[in-house]
Amino acid sequence: MGVIKDTVITESFQMDYCRFGNGKKIFVIIPGLSLISVMLSADLIANDYSLLADDYTVYVFDRRKDLPSVYSVYDMAEDTAGAIRALGLTDVNLFGASQGGMISMVIAARYPELLHTLLLGSTCADMRGDRAFGLNEWVDLARKNEIEKLCFKFADMVYPEEFVKKNKAAFSGVAALCTDEDTARFITVAEGTRDFCITDELSSIECPVLILGADDDKVLPPSGSEQIFDSLPDGIRKQIHMYTGYGHAAFDLAPDYKQRLLDFMTELENQ
Repeated sequence: MGVIKDTVITESFQMDYCRFGNGKKIFVIIPGLSLISVMLSADLIANDYSLLADDYTVYVFDRRKDLPSVYSVYDMAEDTAGAIRALGLTDVNLFGASQGGMISMVIAARYPELLHTLLLGSTCADMRGDRAFGLNEWVDLARKNEIEKLCFKFADMVYPEEFVKKNKAAFSGVAALCTDEDTARFITVAEGTRDFCITDELSSIECPVLILGADDDKVLPPSGSEQIFDSLPDGIRKQIHMYTGYGHAAFDLAPDYKQRLLDFMTELENQ
């Protein structure tokens, strides 16, 4: 499948993205926190989401280039919404995983005119208090420049134990690819999640919402998915499903995950 990589250029920022697929409908992915650019995994992402490629054109956005010293989730959302506008995308089916889900919730609440549906994976609407404990560990290791240790701490929290054992070489490879610039970006983007809370704004979301969480998530509490569901207005179509056995990375590992996304969007169109 052909993947096109490009950069959105606006008056205030530049943001890398990739796109693939040939459909008339728009599907946007905002990935979670990553040590290296998601653009390096563009072909893998395209393969993972090949199920959508006939009916959708899929866009995957990185965070902006030239990060400010302080860059909150709200800032990330404003920039991503700006990138969506700059590309002329409308009626967007927006999928955000982990921190990407936090960004997506802000966009849905504050820029509802952009969205057709909101799809959330392994995310949380309130990161205050001890919910940021794992995040703080990652930032501490990054500041100490203990990159390989960071990669394996990240992997142990995000993925099931057996998956980590089978893919040790891949995680070591990520550590080897990581530059000082990558580390600095990681710290800034990770710290932008601290004290994030959008629970009070969830009641303003107007579009249908699908929430996919994990009962065995070690990064974010499973109750976070349920809290989002309960905070959404009763008048919209909303659905929640909790996985078991895939941990935080259910969005990467659950074999029916992309089908669930597609089924939710298809059901809405057929109503």
